[in-house]
Amino acid sequence: MSYFDAASAAPLHPVARQALLASLDEGWADPARLYREGRKARMLLDAAREAVAEAVGCRADEVVFTSSGTRAVHTGVAGALAGRRRVGRHLIVSAVEHSSVLHSAEAFEAAGGTVGHVAVNRAGAVDPSAYAAALRQDTALACLQSANHEVGTVQPVAQVAEVCRAAGVPLLVDAAQSLGWGPVEGDWSLLAASAHKWGGPSGVGLLVVRKGVRFAAQGPVDERESGRAPGFENLPAIVAAAASLRAVRAEAAQEAVRLRELTERIRARVPELVSDVEVVGDPERRLPGIVTFSCLYVDGEALLHELDREGFSVSSGSSCTSSTLTPSHVLKAMGVLSEGNVRVSLPSGVAEEDVERFLAVLPGTVAGVREKLGAPAPATVVQGEEAEELVVDSLGKRCPIPVIELAKVIGDVPVGGTVRVLSDDEAARLDIPAWCEMRGQEYVGEEPAEQGTAYLVRRVS
Repeated sequence: MSYFDAASAAPLHPVARQALLASLDEGWADPARLYREGRKARMLLDAAREAVAEAVGCRADEVVFTSSGTRAVHTGVAGALAGRRRVGRHLIVSAVEHSSVLHSAEAFEAAGGTVGHVAVNRAGAVDPSAYAAALRQDTALACLQSANHEVGTVQPVAQVAEVCRAAGVPLLVDAAQSLGWGPVEGDWSLLAASAHKWGGPSGVGLLVVRKGVRFAAQGPVDERESGRAPGFENLPAIVAAAASLRAVRAEAAQEAVRLRELTERIRARVPELVSDVEVVGDPERRLPGIVTFSCLYVDGEALLHELDREGFSVSSGSSCTSSTLTPSHVLKAMGVLSEGNVRVSLPSGVAEEDVERFLAVLPGTVAGVREKLGAPAPATVVQGEEAEELVVDSLGKRCPIPVIELAKVIGDVPVGGTVRVLSDDEAARLDIPAWCEMRGQEYVGEEPAEQGTAYLVRRVS
């Protein structure tokens, strides 16, 4: 089985396994106690904290260990907002943040705060000037991920941090995807990360709060981890997380070159091997191991199942792979095609032969899914008075059927004629404009309909 979903969870690094097993024997005691076993545990905890601080580029007493990366984000956002409550109740986030950040923003808004969302370009990157424009006198905190978890785009953190610093606003960086590759540049104020993203064990998160940042931990305060992460430390997992972070950093420069070559190969060859594909994300400023593409006329869930049968573990941001039947918020914010979306995130040490086999298998897999979906005739086609408009009734049909039916009838109207697609699938709002851009047709816009929404497309060629 070829595991290509390292952005979700990287395989446990051998060094992490060794450190975990060793510390199970040596680090089981309470590090707060003064007897021999407690002192031994304290030494392991302190050494892990020093190692992490060195990797992050901060002071050891600025690092606390949490139960997960999500907990680190929630604690960091809530504590920073509470610490600056007198300044105001305004939070800034980018439109493509991880769900942990967006959920924190939703909770803050529900409690009476206000949230500003900074848009991204089609490559998934923010413009630092947009953060500058979003800042207000009552802004208490800004958040920006170091790199996107779905498309790999690296964000201009240093420039955004400079803008925020000039305004006196702390910047919290979610560095979960990038920390294994190197420290986050810029004068940021808070940082969160998760060990299982770089090959450490799950259940260990990092929260860094720079000295001088106003911070008020929320909830019951514990004497452990500076009062910011209550509960007994999972010392064996913490030691393993720190050891694996040091190990992957030692390998990062060389492995990044190799993974970039492999992902470049995928980015270049997938559009050659498969028709009607859009490769998404920034082609230059991106993480080494992530490449994402979307396939027209493909059910994302069916494609993932077929690839799984062929021995490949990948993920998807398509609406048809989620319980909510809505596209990934990242793809939606970027305005790119969501149907048939595939994220390939290569783990360190992946074999070149596995990538070549993936490229060999993908065309037939996509073709098979498209064939199974077929190209059904529209359920209802009503000609306008001058036969220059067709109405395609796709109500009740899910991604990618509305786009398939649009593609089937666009040639039935004259150049300058329109097709009106009726759909109640949220993905159509994203995928129909994306189809128009890919096929050289004009997307006119959307209108309310008696049921669902009407999407208007004008035939250009």
